Amino acid sequence: MRVFMLGWEFPPFISGGLGTACYGLTKALDKLGISVTFVLPTMVESEYTTHVKLVSSHSTSTTGQYLRQSELKNVSFRTIESPLTPYSSADVYRQRIEQILRQKQSLKSSQMSEMFVGGTDYSGDMYAEVHRYAAVAAESAEHEEFDVIHAHDWMTFPAGIAVAAITGKPLIVHVHSTEFDRSGENVNQVIYDIERQGMERADKVITVSYFTRGIITSRYGINPDKVEVVHNGVERNDNGDWTLAQTGITKDERIVLFMGRITMQKGPEYFLHAAKKVLEVVDDVKFVMAGSGDMMHRAVEMAAELGIGHKVLFTGFLRGEDVNKIYKMADLFVMPSVSEPFGLVPLEALGHDVPVIISKQSGVSEVLTHALKVDFWDVDEIANKIVAVLKYPPLEMTLRNYGNFEVRKLQWQESAHKCERIYQELMVAV
Repeated sequence: MRVFMLGWEFPPFISGGLGTACYGLTKALDKLGISVTFVLPTMVESEYTTHVKLVSSHSTSTTGQYLRQSELKNVSFRTIESPLTPYSSADVYRQRIEQILRQKQSLKSSQMSEMFVGGTDYSGDMYAEVHRYAAVAAESAEHEEFDVIHAHDWMTFPAGIAVAAITGKPLIVHVHSTEFDRSGENVNQVIYDIERQGMERADKVITVSYFTRGIITSRYGINPDKVEVVHNGVERNDNGDWTLAQTGITKDERIVLFMGRITMQKGPEYFLHAAKKVLEVVDDVKFVMAGSGDMMHRAVEMAAELGIGHKVLFTGFLRGEDVNKIYKMADLFVMPSVSEPFGLVPLEALGHDVPVIISKQSGVSEVLTHALKVDFWDVDEIANKIVAVLKYPPLEMTLRNYGNFEVRKLQWQESAHKCERIYQELMVAV
């Protein structure tokens, strides 16, 4: 079985859970012997790859040059250089795709004009890059052999639609988050339209949780029969040695960790308001916010305004061994997300023996039993649960031990098996 996979990020170029999910899923698919060609709009450096065969592709090239042979043979990358930088308008790349389609004589002119949403007023920005990615993916697809198309998140949906139109192969779109998760009710209409069009054109939609499935059926009008839930898995990592040097944290302080993008979706303000309440009861605790985002400056200001600035440490974005270090330092992880399609970080925390408190408004709450669950807006309850874990060792030990055991069962292999079944069903249906 051969899969033409479209993604926007992959380790080490990770801005969120999407890259981590793509890594875990492709690695598991590889172990099942499924051949995956992964089209990625950036150059993946060979020193960071452990299970892939790299293919370099310029935006005008339709042939790849192998850069590295790895120990696993079933996954290859076709990379598109220089992502998210100004190019020609989106209309230029739509025209390129239409030219390919005319050569294939697979669509009428009226159908081609409806293939992509968004106008020509997005010249030189992310929307043009999304359509450029679609054009290059379409060109690459003509020189690849595959059975199904698997597109991850909205930025690859136009590419998935184009490749499906050119090849006639079945299209799966994989929804890791929606515009409602990222922006609340203030959605970007262009992104919403791209998401909805991708789901409507797809033969099958995969969501990372029933929580997300509910959003796309109610807010996008997608037929529930078309939607399959495939929960994410988690990779277990070995912990390395670490020290407390230069962190500003003393050995007698407990550590409560927030890890993720510091943006509206993740609820950083609720974390800080809960921290204020905790510090009124427990003094020997420090709150660490690891991540970056558009609310970073506001979060720093808020900590100062609440009078807890000396008790909150902002680390910035962490990767690699620094992530392992911060987990090993932590006594508790808190995820107060306003809307979290899944939430891989709590699984990673449990994998590092860190007990977790998670938002009920998250997909990961569907798969975890041994985690404390709260409404994101209930800062009193968040604070109460933080205090309970810090002050009562039996509770902390129970969450730590049973949570770690529970997360061991959530493997990417199970996710890959479900995807394999979906691929096979679509191949039979074609």
